[in-house]
Amino acid sequence: MTDTAGHDTDLPHVVVVGGGFAGLAVVKGLADAPVRVTLIERRVYNTFQPLLYQVATGGLNPGDVTYWLRGLHLKQKNVRVVHEHLVGIDHEGRRIHLLNDEWVPFDYLVVANGVTVNFFGTPGAKENALPMYSRSQALKIRDQLFIRLENSAFTKTMEDGLRVVVVGGGATGVEVAGALAELRTAGLAPAFPEIHGDAFEVKIVQRGKELLKAFDPKLRAYAAKELEHRGVTLHLGAGVAEVQPDCVVLTDGTRIPADLTVWSAGVSPHEEVDAWDLPRGHGGRIAVGPDLQVEGRPRVFAVGDIAVGPDDLPQLAQPAIQGGKLVARNIRALLEGRPTARLRYRDKGTMAVIGRRAAIAEIAVPFTRWRVKLTAGTAWLVWLFVHIMSLVGPRNKVTTLAGLVTRYGFPFHRRPIPIVGDVPTVRPPKRAPDPAEPETTDPAEPQPDGTTTPDGTAPAEAAPSTPAAGGKTSGTAGA
Repeated sequence: MTDTAGHDTDLPHVVVVGGGFAGLAVVKGLADAPVRVTLIERRVYNTFQPLLYQVATGGLNPGDVTYWLRGLHLKQKNVRVVHEHLVGIDHEGRRIHLLNDEWVPFDYLVVANGVTVNFFGTPGAKENALPMYSRSQALKIRDQLFIRLENSAFTKTMEDGLRVVVVGGGATGVEVAGALAELRTAGLAPAFPEIHGDAFEVKIVQRGKELLKAFDPKLRAYAAKELEHRGVTLHLGAGVAEVQPDCVVLTDGTRIPADLTVWSAGVSPHEEVDAWDLPRGHGGRIAVGPDLQVEGRPRVFAVGDIAVGPDDLPQLAQPAIQGGKLVARNIRALLEGRPTARLRYRDKGTMAVIGRRAAIAEIAVPFTRWRVKLTAGTAWLVWLFVHIMSLVGPRNKVTTLAGLVTRYGFPFHRRPIPIVGDVPTVRPPKRAPDPAEPETTDPAEPQPDGTTTPDGTAPAEAAPSTPAAGGKTSGTAGA
């Protein structure tokens, strides 16, 4: 038997929920396996989240960091992509329930739907801060950035500029702040002579006393120094008590004026996971065993940011990719009656970029505990290479490389033109009709009764209408 996609329905059915790093790794790992794969994703594309901040700050187009998921079927014929949303799981019947009320049976289920922003219950954060965990959110930040810059250009003084507060001092927060500072210095200063350079403020708020706590102390110090050199103000040692429309209030009582607040302080599982009857662990993530099978749920796996195992790995791309590959191997093992393997995570290192010729990187040396620590231009080149090679699809690699080189590379960085956001068009107000003004018509048009023209003369006799195809006439009555 075959289904509507042409797949043999006698083959075991693997359902993968989520098309991120982990989900794609599972799907690709089953490319030549004797299974049929259904990938369910609420969006029609995969998003390369490590570069979303470049979209938000006008460095890249959104299409550069997204990949059309249906393109997977061009090389992998056993996969079917379904644009839908998971709302429930029937564990007894081994089937899932989709938002369109469809039930999809499965032999193996992989939950890899990722996480979303976590506001930690901070008053006003959801209403007044902009998160950056999806393409649409990144575009909203870019649009708001350019809208508020244009508004600032029409204020009375050059000191009335734009004040941006970035909440969170992790890699995302540092990269956002660094990109904004680079945009201000190289791109917007000559383009907005109406705004004094110091009037475009970029600030980072971090609860801890240091940025980038996952990095070596020397690299943290380098990053802080580079940010301050680029004019980014650091507020360390106090968290956010409240986000208001025009300011951020810290736990120590400090009020920081803010025209735009970007939230990059943390993530949490989506609310709908509560209805899936799956065990939860640290941070509300789905609890899995060493082989990434959900505890107490045979043949149900969870992988990526949504899952937490005995090793409590960081929510980064590499744990998700390596976990997805392991899940694919373990499904093959179960199909063949072999025991599953545990995840042996290989830490390849981590990195963050601050701006042109400024980045930090810790590269793990294979089979040793040594980590090579890089800064400045060398780290930036390594960062560029790793991110370009990690993108899905050759077109994305080429366009992203071109975008980053024209933003940071010599001599393009001297006159960078950012990818502008969607600023509303200036239109004159529509004139309301004057009730005292008499209605006029075109003298060449016959009046409704067909008898006279506006000047009182009789209209010329109309020529007979010409029959059109099908026997109908081309006159207005037959239109």
